[in-house]
Amino acid sequence: MADNRTPAGPDAATRAFLDHRELLFAVVYNMLGTVADSEDVLQETWLSWTGRSGAGDAGRAARIEHPRAYLVRIAVRHALARREPIARRRETYVGPWLPEPLLTEGPPGPASGEDASEGAVRAESVSLAMLVVLETLTPLERAVFVLHEVFGYAHTEIADILGRSPAAVRQLAHRARSHVRARRPRYQAHPRVRRQATERFVAAALGGDLGALLEILAPEATLWTDGGGKAQAAPRPIRGREKVARALTGYAARSAAGLEFQHRDVNGDAAVVVFEDGSPHAVMVMDLDPDGERVSEVYLVTNPDKLATLEPGEPRIQGARLSGTPVERRPAR
Repeated sequence: MADNRTPAGPDAATRAFLDHRELLFAVVYNMLGTVADSEDVLQETWLSWTGRSGAGDAGRAARIEHPRAYLVRIAVRHALARREPIARRRETYVGPWLPEPLLTEGPPGPASGEDASEGAVRAESVSLAMLVVLETLTPLERAVFVLHEVFGYAHTEIADILGRSPAAVRQLAHRARSHVRARRPRYQAHPRVRRQATERFVAAALGGDLGALLEILAPEATLWTDGGGKAQAAPRPIRGREKVARALTGYAARSAAGLEFQHRDVNGDAAVVVFEDGSPHAVMVMDLDPDGERVSEVYLVTNPDKLATLEPGEPRIQGARLSGTPVERRPAR
């Protein structure tokens, strides 16, 4: 994607922003983990951008030689500022908090010839499991990790974005990378293997087959359920193969009537989206152990606020919709 000097004028400023909107959304979503907050940050970025390159200010607009870099810098700084209110919300959140799931098209990784940033939402490093790990980083560590490991920005570029020295950024990158690798194995099973394991697991869980579930689950498996106090969910993570298996079969027995189950790609991974009367009811994502043979983590999102953007039969990335007018704001998750 070219990063040329921005032409003057409101229409040109809008086009420049929209040209980079998906990249901005992907960066911010990876930093925050929620669609609503990401949309708000993009709105703030849009307002900052139009203030810098608005109508009647052609001289200033023409001096923005690299609009992509400029927009990413604005978006990252707005996202960092939003981390504090998000942290305050999490302090009163009921039960475990999980990132807001995104429906994505196809398997992880950018297609041949695709800009890496455009495929980033489908990359393994922004899977639901990885986003859970990223929640344990400091805001600056997470920003550096996302920009460097996911989007390929050099440390010197990140230093300019964050207003830090390259040495400080390298130190942040080292801490973040060490932290993530200690909690997330680098090896990932082939997408076909992941899908097959997911389908076997879902069939056993929804069929109430306790024996099959015990075979598929890793001994130290953990079930995370996020209902936000608004839907059925366990107040704490459930750990251990037997406990997880019984919890899942019990959930299936209580919830199966009248539900529709669709195998979909969520944050680049094979998953199941559950619908009730055409409305999203739950999302279940499984993460495999390093051998790719057993399920080590199960993420079950039932909070209706986090499912509002999911639609039956239409797999797509749920990016913010921004144009020359403000976006419609939704409740924060």
